[in-house]
Amino acid sequence: MIIYTPLYHKVSEETLAAAIEVVLSDKGMRCKAQELGQKIRDEDGVTNAVEAFHRHLGLIG
Repeated sequence: MIIYTPLYHKVSEETLAAAIEVVLSDKGMRCKAQELGQKIRDEDGVTNAVEAFHRHLGLIG
C-alpha cells in the first residue's frame, strides 16, 4: 500500500519563500509563464469541452 503525503507538509516557510523568489527573479521562468498564460487565454475552452463531451458519447471521432 502506498501512502501519499501531500507536498505542502514538507515545505517550510523558508523553502517556499526561496522558491517564490527564484521563480520571480528568473527571466526564463517568467517568459515561459507568460507564454503558457497566452496559450491558455487563446484556447476556446467551451468548444474544447463540448468536443470532448461529444467524443465521450461517440458522436465524433
